[in-house]
Amino acid sequence: MKRIQDARLYGIVDLGYVTAENVVSMTAQLCAGGVDVLQLRAKKLGAPEIERLARQMLPVTREHGVPLVINDHLEIAAVVGSEGVHVGQDDDAVARARAVVGPECFVGKSTHSLAQAVAAQAEGADYIGFGPLYATGTKPDYVPIGLQDITEVHRLVQLPIFCIGGVNAGRLDEVISAGARRVVVVSAFLQAADVADEVRRLKERLPVG
Repeated sequence: MKRIQDARLYGIVDLGYVTAENVVSMTAQLCAGGVDVLQLRAKKLGAPEIERLARQMLPVTREHGVPLVINDHLEIAAVVGSEGVHVGQDDDAVARARAVVGPECFVGKSTHSLAQAVAAQAEGADYIGFGPLYATGTKPDYVPIGLQDITEVHRLVQLPIFCIGGVNAGRLDEVISAGARRVVVVSAFLQAADVADEVRRLKERLPVG
C-alpha cells in the first residue's frame, strides 16, 4: 500500500460527476492510470449509500495498492477500514477524526490560506489540500486563492501538500512552476474520454521526489 507521504497524484471519485453505477469502473480506470491516492466524495448521498460505494471501491483500490480516503464521513471510514479520511475547514477537528478512525487511518484537511495550512499542521493532520487554486465547478462557492502562496506554504508546512482546484493538463505547468509538488485532479480525469490515459499522461509530468 502506497504511503500518503509518497503520493504525488490524488484523484477523487466525485459523485457530482460520476453516477453510483459507474463508481467501480471509474475507480478501476483511475487506479490503472496511476493515481497514488483516491478519495470518495459524495456530498448529496446518504451514509448507507456512501458506505456501500466505499465497500465496492476497496477491493479495487487495494488490488492497486492505492489508499482509499473517505470524504467527511468519519464513521464510514472507521467501519469500512479505509486507509484515510478527509475533513474540511468546517468539519470535524483532526483530533476528533483521529479518535473516531483510529491510529492506522491517516487524516487530511482542506485549507484555503497560509494561516489555515499552518493551523492544520499544528492540529496534527497527515496531509493538507491547498486551494482552490482556480475557480472550479466542484466547489463553486469557494473564492480561488491563486498560485502566489504555493512556494510559501511549502516553506511553512512540512506535511504533504496537495494543490487542488481546477488543476488540469493545460494548467499543470504553471502550477508546478509556482512550486507545487503534488496535485489533486478531479473533473479533468472524470470527464476524460480515456480516463486511464489522461491520468498516465498527467502523472508523467509531475515532479519526482
